[in-house]
Amino acid sequence: MTAPIETPAFAQPANADLGSYVRAWWARTKAGDLGSLPILVGLALIVVVFGALEPVFLTSANFVNLLLQMSGIAILGIGIVFVLLIAEIDLSVAYVSAVGGVVTTLLLRPGDPGWPWWLAIAAGLTVTTFIGFLQGLVITSFGVPSFVVTLAGFLAWSGVVLILTTETSQAGTIILQDDVVLGLSNTYLPDVWGWLLALGVTGGYAAVQLLRQRSRRSLDLDAKPTTVLALQVAGLALVTGFAAFYANLDRGVPVVALVVLVFLVGWTVVASRTRFGRHVYAVGGNPEAARRAGIDVDRLRITVFMISSFMAGVGGVILASRLRSVSTNTGSGNLLLEVIAAAVIGGTSLFGGRGRVISALLGALVIASVSNGMDLLGLPAGVKFVVTGLVLLAAVLVDSISKRGRAA
Repeated sequence: MTAPIETPAFAQPANADLGSYVRAWWARTKAGDLGSLPILVGLALIVVVFGALEPVFLTSANFVNLLLQMSGIAILGIGIVFVLLIAEIDLSVAYVSAVGGVVTTLLLRPGDPGWPWWLAIAAGLTVTTFIGFLQGLVITSFGVPSFVVTLAGFLAWSGVVLILTTETSQAGTIILQDDVVLGLSNTYLPDVWGWLLALGVTGGYAAVQLLRQRSRRSLDLDAKPTTVLALQVAGLALVTGFAAFYANLDRGVPVVALVVLVFLVGWTVVASRTRFGRHVYAVGGNPEAARRAGIDVDRLRITVFMISSFMAGVGGVILASRLRSVSTNTGSGNLLLEVIAAAVIGGTSLFGGRGRVISALLGALVIASVSNGMDLLGLPAGVKFVVTGLVLLAAVLVDSISKRGRAA
């Protein structure tokens, strides 16, 4: 597989100045490479509209609630991003997360069996990862479309959740009784730690970008001008610093935000800095070309579905922690819609081969903001579904239009 040829209009010479960088960026944008621009514009519109309609939306207390609300969606969305990158789909992710949450909660019951929190979580994640292995194995071994296999999983795992909850509790609700797991979504960092987290994120980003710039310049490849890099770091410092400051006005930065950040950084490294990540993008771009290049496409697909189910298990534990319990309706509702919408709205292409792990975070922020704003306005459930569906449709249309632009 050869790299695409870059035309002069899109070329960015090594050690380019600010003007050359901006012109190259504008040329890519006009050609359909929109990056994170649509999501940033959408977030700005959401803040303006809901802030004007309901002032409570802009309060620090609601900001902390928003961080809690988006955490589970973001975690599940990270797994979905990997699935979409190889041009597949996972419709079972919501109920797989429910299985992970239910299994963990059952194992944490005092005295029956009363497992330690770390072992119970490990067991729950092992179960969900094995579910991903089974579904991926069926897809690759029998050539069944992932849509059909995971749709069957959607039904089967919802039944498993129903069986586990009703067989162990007549009321169908099992209370989570471990302080450590409960603390994931109900504990907040001290103010100083919130500031240190913001500083660490900004410093880490700056270090990575500087190293990348030095490496590319040493190879005489295109690199971001120092001015652009400084502006990006300053912008990130402003955003993270304001987030820490605003959260500290209320309860502080939730511990679960730190959990999301750890997984976000870890999977970003996997997707962008490892051979496995390069293979994921290659398979999503052209599976047959990837196979001819020596990539074990079937093994990679199975691994991706295992990643999706593993992250679903993590999300299930976080959602159980936030609700302090699991029940017969865990994983139901619009969770599946929100998770897939988060990945797509964040910029991951449904056609495979294009997207980033951070798409899950950006999309989750949009979905949670829209849902949060409509809840504050007291809109009925039907209107919420319509609005969320329209937001998803808009994201898909932007993806389709940008794809046509890049092809042209």
